Amino acid sequence: MYERKIIPNLNCGLDLIGEVLYGKWKIRLLWFIDQGHKRPSELQRKIPDASRRVLNIQLKELEEHELVSKVIYPVVPPKVEYSLTDFGKTLIPVIAAIGKWGDEHEARLRPLILKRLESND
Repeated sequence: MYERKIIPNLNCGLDLIGEVLYGKWKIRLLWFIDQGHKRPSELQRKIPDASRRVLNIQLKELEEHELVSKVIYPVVPPKVEYSLTDFGKTLIPVIAAIGKWGDEHEARLRPLILKRLESND
């Protein structure tokens, strides 16, 4: 697993939230778990561009930050479900606000992002 060489700077709330939510799929994982998609296979279907390995790593990190909890049911085959903790639920209004901002500015942002992506090719 990846080990950091430099200790992150955690001097303010933005540093902390960046550390907790850093990861391409974490915000979506939190959102989809809140929407009722609790099984790993459901989350994989909601985020098909992400590999199962990356989703598992990011779910584990969300668990370590006490934003999600994981329940493993003692059945064969094993059944796993994730749910938001009370602490994790406090992020949902923040994520909703960020999503709303993105929706409101989509017409401006989409062409800029596509232009940047095309110039990287």
